[in-house]
Amino acid sequence: MSNFKEESRWSNIALRILVNTASHPIEYAKVLIQIGHEPIPPRATTTLFGQPALALPNLFQYVKYIKTVDGFTGLYRGLVPKLCANAISTVAFQKTAESITFVNEPDPQIDEDDLPEHERRTRCINELVRDLASRIVAIIASHPFDVITLRMMAQFVGGETKYTRVFGSVVEIYRENGISGYFAGLVPRLLGNIASLIIASTATYAINKYIVYDREMRSYTAATMTFLASAVTYPFLVVSHCMAVNDCGLVAGLPPQMPIYESWTHCWSHLSANNQLKRGSSVLWRYYTGPQVIMNGKPIRISKENFYLQGTQ
Repeated sequence: MSNFKEESRWSNIALRILVNTASHPIEYAKVLIQIGHEPIPPRATTTLFGQPALALPNLFQYVKYIKTVDGFTGLYRGLVPKLCANAISTVAFQKTAESITFVNEPDPQIDEDDLPEHERRTRCINELVRDLASRIVAIIASHPFDVITLRMMAQFVGGETKYTRVFGSVVEIYRENGISGYFAGLVPRLLGNIASLIIASTATYAINKYIVYDREMRSYTAATMTFLASAVTYPFLVVSHCMAVNDCGLVAGLPPQMPIYESWTHCWSHLSANNQLKRGSSVLWRYYTGPQVIMNGKPIRISKENFYLQGTQ
C-alpha cells in the first residue's frame, strides 16, 4: 500500500510538471497583467452590446508580445522555481493529509450517498478541516519559491537580471527584504485559499443536500463550486502577486509602475479604488477601465501624456 501511495504521489507530481510547463506562457502573461504591466496601448473597439470601449490585448496576444521581446525561451522565464514550488506543495499537501485522522471518521469505503445524514455531515467537516490544514502547510512550504517565480517574471517589466537562478534568487531576496521577503504576499494568498475552500465545500454540501438529488449530477457540483469560489476569491491572488514584487528593487514593484504599499490591505484598497482587483481574470476579452472620454463616438484614454501633448500644441 505504501509503495502504491508513493507511486501515486510521484505520478501526480509528474502530471503537474507537464501541465504547468505547457500552460506556463499563459500564466506568465497573466502575472504581468496582475501586477499592472500593460505595454500595448488599448485600441478602440465596441463591447458585445455595441458600446464604445478600449480593448486591451488578450492573453494570447500578450504571450505573442513577450515572445517578440524575449524570444521563445523567454516565454518560460520563472518555470524552474515554479516547478519546485509545485513539487514541494504536492508533497507537503499529501503528507499532511495522510497524517490527519479523526476518531469519528465514517467508513471511507462507503459512498457518500449511502451514509446517514449525520455521518455525511461529519465526513464533509472532516474533509474540509483536512484540506484546510494540508493547503495551509503546502502554501507556506512552497511560498518562497513562488516569490522567486513572480520576481523572475516581473523582471520583464524593467529588463532586469537580478533574479536568474534559483539559489542566486534566494540570496537576492534576503539581501533586498530579509527573511520576510520569502513570505511576501503570503497572507492574502492564505486568506484567498481558505475562503475558496470553505465556500466550495459548504456550497457543495448544501447544493447536494437540498437541490441536486441525482447521483450523476452531484459529481459535477464540487468542480462547479470550486470554479465559482476561485472566481470570487480571485482578488486575493492579484493582491498576493502584487505584494510579492512590491518594493523588491525591481522596476515592476516601484513607482510609477506600482505604488509602494504599506500592507496588503493598503494594496487591496488602492486596487479596489481603481477597479483593478480582477485584472488578468479574463482570457479573451479585456477592456481598459481607467479614465477615458468618448469623442466622436470613439473612446480615448485620459493620461498624463494626453495633457502634456495638448499643452505643447
